[in-house]
Amino acid sequence: MERSSFATRSVQIAFLAIMGGAWYFATQSGSISALFLPKPANVYATLERLMQTASFWSAVTVTITTILKAFAIAIVAGLVVGYAVTRSKLATQVIEPVIAGLFTVPITLFFPMFILFFGIGTGSKVAYGATYAFFPIALNTIAAFANMEERYLRAARSMGAGRFDTFRHVLLPGTLPVLITGMRIGFFICFASVLGGETISSVAGIGRNIALAAELMESARMYAWIVFVIFTSVTLNLLVYSLENHIRSR
Repeated sequence: MERSSFATRSVQIAFLAIMGGAWYFATQSGSISALFLPKPANVYATLERLMQTASFWSAVTVTITTILKAFAIAIVAGLVVGYAVTRSKLATQVIEPVIAGLFTVPITLFFPMFILFFGIGTGSKVAYGATYAFFPIALNTIAAFANMEERYLRAARSMGAGRFDTFRHVLLPGTLPVLITGMRIGFFICFASVLGGETISSVAGIGRNIALAAELMESARMYAWIVFVIFTSVTLNLLVYSLENHIRSR
C-alpha cells in the first residue's frame, strides 16, 4: 500500500515538474509572446507581491466564504434528498434517473437566471455552486443507501435495533465511504462553479480578479492568480483524497 502511494505521488510530482519545465523552456525560447505566456519568474514575483496586499486576502476570503456556504447547502440538501429517496424502492427507481439526467444538463446555461434572482454579488455564486454540487452528493447518497445489503438491516432489526440505532450503527458506517466520495466530488465541482461564476460576473473574489487582469491585459497578474488557484486546488484534493483513503481503510 505504501509503495503504491509513493508511486502515485511520484507520478503526480513528475507531471507537475514536466508542466513547469515546459512552461519555462517555452518562455525562454522567445517563440511565445510574454503577453500570452509570461515567464514563470515574473509570475512568481507578481504572486509574491499580490500576497503582501490586503486586497489579495480580501478576495481569497470572499471566495472561500462563498464556497463554504455553497458546499454546506449542497451537503445538507444532497444528503437529505438522497436519503429520503431511498426510503422507497419506487421513488429510487423514478427519481434517481431524473436527478442523473438533470446532472448531465450544463447548469452554466442557467447562470444568467441565478444572476437575475440573486444579483451579481456572492448570493448568485452561492446558489450556483450549491446547485451544481448538489447532484453528485445526492446521487452518491442514493447509490450508497439503495445498495446497502438487506441482510445487515435484517440482522440489526432482529437484535431489536430501532430506526435511529440502525442508521447510526449499520447504515452510516456501511455507506460512509461512498458518501465521502460524493462529498469530495461535490466540493470540487462547487469550487470550480464558484470560481467560474466569479469570473463570468461578480464584484469581488478570486474569479473577478482573474477576469479583471485579463481585461487589463496584465498577463503576469492573471497567471499569478491562476497558479494560486491551481496550487490550492491540488493541495485540497490531496488532503481530501488522503482523508477519504483513511476512512476507507478503517
